[in-house]
Amino acid sequence: MRAALIDGKSIAADMRAEVAKDAAALADAGWAPKLVSISVGDTAAAELYVRNQQRQANSAGVEFEARNYPSETSLEQMTGILQGLNADPRVNGIIIQRPLPEHIPVKVLQKMVHPLKDVEGMHPASIGNIVYNDLALGPCTAVAAVEILKTLPMDMEGLNVTVIGHSEIVGKPIAFLMMGLGATVTVCHHMTRSVAMHSRAADAVFVAVGKPGLVTGDMLKPGAALIDIGINRIETPEGGKTVGDADFDSCAEVAGWITPVPGGVGPVTVATLMKNAVLATRMQMEHYRDAYARTDI
Repeated sequence: MRAALIDGKSIAADMRAEVAKDAAALADAGWAPKLVSISVGDTAAAELYVRNQQRQANSAGVEFEARNYPSETSLEQMTGILQGLNADPRVNGIIIQRPLPEHIPVKVLQKMVHPLKDVEGMHPASIGNIVYNDLALGPCTAVAAVEILKTLPMDMEGLNVTVIGHSEIVGKPIAFLMMGLGATVTVCHHMTRSVAMHSRAADAVFVAVGKPGLVTGDMLKPGAALIDIGINRIETPEGGKTVGDADFDSCAEVAGWITPVPGGVGPVTVATLMKNAVLATRMQMEHYRDAYARTDI
């Protein structure tokens, strides 16, 4: 039997419906969620992502403003812009679009975003909270991948999981999130001697490396869940197409469940961004209310 296809679009639609309810309730309380997207320089590479985020925000009842700045904008100017957005109570979430000009390191900007407005979950404080099993605003892709696995009929406690790829914003957070759910986790990277040895023993495999065809069917335990987070563009005789890090056909013959690329983790990642927008807005509302309450004492 071929693996069951995990419908990321359906999962994302359910998440957006829930977000829309929460966003409407916040708006009734005077806290309508608002996201601001920041692009610097040539925006062509990020244009598709921005349009997708705009569309998803509209369907979830979240206001979305895209700001584009010229490539000559300095780091000092961007610092001032982010400080202004951090201080503006009308803005509840800030998205830093990539790529950025060479003179503006993306990690520097991500650290400048206030943790309460870090809807992408990229601030060191947001990622660090996961270590303490305190998930407030987590990295969207990592959270989305784990949420997808949680929709399957698998008991997370004691589950054997292999994560292939150990990036700071995807692989490592997934490992900590899964450990927080009670799973036993192995993390593989470019120095792992035998990735297949670990992946064949796993009930669930996450892969996020950026190498098409890296995971093949003979690397999987029969019936395992495969969550493919890779997004790669390859050329074919019929033209270019987008694929993941797994060889889909061979993996589908062995796995019990598999995410397609596109249509798997991607839609759920954007839905998670919208969910984070609502969470951030609620956190800010509570923060300001607590602050006002203290001044009234």
